[in-house]
Amino acid sequence: MNTKPEVSEPSPSTSDAGILVLAATPIGNLKDASERLKEYLTSADVIAVEDTRKLRKLTSGLGVSVHGRIVTNHDHNEQRRAEELVEAVRSGQTVLLMSDAGMPTVSDPGFRVVERAVEEGLTVSCAPGPSAVLSALAVSGLPSDRFAFEGFVPRKASERRARLAELIDERRTMVFYEAPHRLAPMLGALVESFGDERRGVVARELTKLHEEVIRGTLGELFMWADHHQVRGEIAVVVEGAPEPEAQSADSLTGEAEQLVADGVRLKEAVNRIAATHQVSKRELYEAVLARRAEDDA
Repeated sequence: MNTKPEVSEPSPSTSDAGILVLAATPIGNLKDASERLKEYLTSADVIAVEDTRKLRKLTSGLGVSVHGRIVTNHDHNEQRRAEELVEAVRSGQTVLLMSDAGMPTVSDPGFRVVERAVEEGLTVSCAPGPSAVLSALAVSGLPSDRFAFEGFVPRKASERRARLAELIDERRTMVFYEAPHRLAPMLGALVESFGDERRGVVARELTKLHEEVIRGTLGELFMWADHHQVRGEIAVVVEGAPEPEAQSADSLTGEAEQLVADGVRLKEAVNRIAATHQVSKRELYEAVLARRAEDDA
């Protein structure tokens, strides 16, 4: 049967609607601002920002003037502001949504607005640009073909341990954010959960004058952070868990026999264990039969 992916199209009532644009802002170096960001700053009907003071500093540094209406959109008012911004898009306006640095919605406000716009079938676009997540990953020297962004870990020690326990077997490279004054306790928690020999990177003040990238084991990074007064914006990149050691079919025969003793048919037991340990079903089945033959000899 031929199937086609669903494509979201505006309903007739939204055909004259405007557009919501998510724009990435520099994470440190103003020269990283895109030409599209500059154009939207001057042309957008509504500009939603976390902090109007940061917007003034940005536009002054870029030498552009804002002509649209400026509103704040932050963690404390986003639920309410989302309705207002979506209504502006619905009425045909261009709404530019930004965070203080980097891409909105990525550990920054913006998700609620996008969620509502998508629910309404409105157009959501993106003016891409700087990203602390990707920058830290790129300079880390750790595998970057597959990665997981974990944002900020919980502040409370018990909640932090629980979150990291979920990631112990994560094989992808992980990227975290952390506040400088909590960096040492966070690295200590990583050591506790992942071991002190796991490789990691602390990327500090990326793209800024005092950019610093510290590489080492988690144990070494913890000792460094514990003896330094760390400042600035921090991203922590952590190597994924090592691949589990391959087990031979012969070493798994006892596990298969235990399932059989519990009432599972041999074929089903072999299928389960082979899938879990990624071994050949045929080799495991034959190993079980060979072990049985030896026991009967």
